[in-house]
Amino acid sequence: MKLQKNVGETDKKIRIILGVVFVFLATQIGAWPRWVLLILGVSLILTGLFQFCGLYALFGVNTCRRK
Repeated sequence: MKLQKNVGETDKKIRIILGVVFVFLATQIGAWPRWVLLILGVSLILTGLFQFCGLYALFGVNTCRRK
């Protein structure tokens, strides 16, 4: 199954930066918010790297430019 890209370049950069920030914050705090931030951060980094977002696909959103 090939995933069609639906995350554009600007969206990709924002996701990766926010993901790194969330992962960093998860290392600085304790208790249950740590896991929430870690999961959000990792998911943002992965969707940015693969340029595919399942929620975008579900709702028909596409931020990639057409060639």
